[in-house]
Amino acid sequence: MSEKPKIVVILGPTASGKTALSIKVAQKIGGEVISADSRQVYKGLDLGTGKVTKKEMGGVPHHLLDVASPKRKFSVARYQKLANKKITEIIKRGRTPIIVGGSGFYIQAIVDNLILPDVPPNPKLRLELQGKTIHELFSILKKIDPQRAKNIDENNPVRLIRAIEIGKAFGQVPKLQFANPPFNFIQIGLKPDSKDLEKKIKDRLLARMRLGLVAEVKKLHRQGLSWRRMEELGLEYRYLALLEQKKTSREQMIKELEKEIVRYAKRQITWFKRDKRISWFNPTDKKLLEKVLKLINEN
Repeated sequence: MSEKPKIVVILGPTASGKTALSIKVAQKIGGEVISADSRQVYKGLDLGTGKVTKKEMGGVPHHLLDVASPKRKFSVARYQKLANKKITEIIKRGRTPIIVGGSGFYIQAIVDNLILPDVPPNPKLRLELQGKTIHELFSILKKIDPQRAKNIDENNPVRLIRAIEIGKAFGQVPKLQFANPPFNFIQIGLKPDSKDLEKKIKDRLLARMRLGLVAEVKKLHRQGLSWRRMEELGLEYRYLALLEQKKTSREQMIKELEKEIVRYAKRQITWFKRDKRISWFNPTDKKLLEKVLKLINEN
């Protein structure tokens, strides 16, 4: 048994059931949830990101939701700072922090106590790069640092631009450095069968469309969120922005978006599979909660 404070991490691909499990676990062990989702930090991005509702929270405190304006980019360094502050506060209350999400780099920043490069934004470079396609951005990054290009989401222009920005500042993107974390992390991964996951992704997307995802996107645009920025936010917001600009049809948008979410889920699984410290579970296991609680208690 470690003497370090215990922190539970529940991770996995989108639509794998992380939120529901984390709430059940929190209710059983006296926990509070810290979201590790790179889009749920933004105010107003609710249906598209699957943000937990007050009712779904079941009385469990949730943190790092709605902490930033979607008009401005939110960095992993800022997330790390805010998350570490919340972890300290929760432990001081005598409760257990439960980090929940699918944003692999956000989770790694906490679990491995990453020392992140302190590179301020370069507005001139960003302006120059914003006019380029994701393929052009990826080619630039490959020339600067082929190693970083191997493990970045090549469809995410925000990540590509930031990696290029850091690479140009240092000559190359510096290798990640780790500091010994002061906590005992118990990492629980949810990995559904691929067919189950694809069905859930499809069903969830259609449900969100019925609940008013188009209206959410229109509201965000009325509030000043540009179509360009919405496209940068990816997935649901990117494809709905294209629909609203009449650049695609509703049928084509749903078909392409569903495929893109499945591809995204596969990338998430690939990222997490590298970490051998994660204990994996099938979310359809009827004894899932029992097994997870046993693992937490034994560590």
